[in-house]
Amino acid sequence: MTEPRPFKDHFSAAAADYAAHRPRYPAALIDYLAGLAPASACALDCGCGSGQLSVPLAGRFARVVATDASAAQIAKAEPHPGVDYRVALAEHSGLPPASVDLLTVAQAAHWLDLERFYAEVRRVARPNAVLALISYGVLHVEGPPAPLVEHFYYRVLGPWWPAERRHVEEGYQSLPFPFAEYQAPALAIEVQWTLAELLGYLDTWSAVRALEKARGRAPVERFAAELAAAWGDPGARRTVRWPLALRVGRVEAP
Repeated sequence: MTEPRPFKDHFSAAAADYAAHRPRYPAALIDYLAGLAPASACALDCGCGSGQLSVPLAGRFARVVATDASAAQIAKAEPHPGVDYRVALAEHSGLPPASVDLLTVAQAAHWLDLERFYAEVRRVARPNAVLALISYGVLHVEGPPAPLVEHFYYRVLGPWWPAERRHVEEGYQSLPFPFAEYQAPALAIEVQWTLAELLGYLDTWSAVRALEKARGRAPVERFAAELAAAWGDPGARRTVRWPLALRVGRVEAP
């Protein structure tokens, strides 16, 4: 194996905003993954952030271990009696061998040392456990704000996204995935948000932090004003949708 990559921490500074504004994953995703898992004793959610997937998983698994390399993210994670939050690298979960029925990585696989992570997956997986890499790419906002959000994402923020972001935009299809793979169903996150809720989410983007550091807050505030003008009544709720991209595979018994 190569030397481990250092942990790239783009989110600890915004952990509170991440917990407040990142969307949860839909029940249909949880049902699909739980239906594939060989049992429902334990799920391991790696790179869990503040628990957007961990908490829903707890509705279908007796125990969910949720790990993140960021202590700040874990500190802001949503408490749940069925979720055991731990500060740990995905590549070193600390769990005993052959103890996990389902392993998930939601919106975080592009940050991992995949060679080491996959070795850890094989170590902790029970026979025929399931691994799921989950990502959601560019959001679609209902109505007149849509082209403004698209322009902000691609044109204003384009140069400021980390290089790893391309893997998200590609639905993780360019990442190696050495497992017997399933054809996953078409799923999406869908919410009804006000203007403030959408702006809160957009402010969690790592590219926004990078742009602010280089050029100050003015470009973001200019976009927010344009978005508000297109939105109309700020209390009006618009549909915001993220198609999910899944790489789902069986960790076969040795």
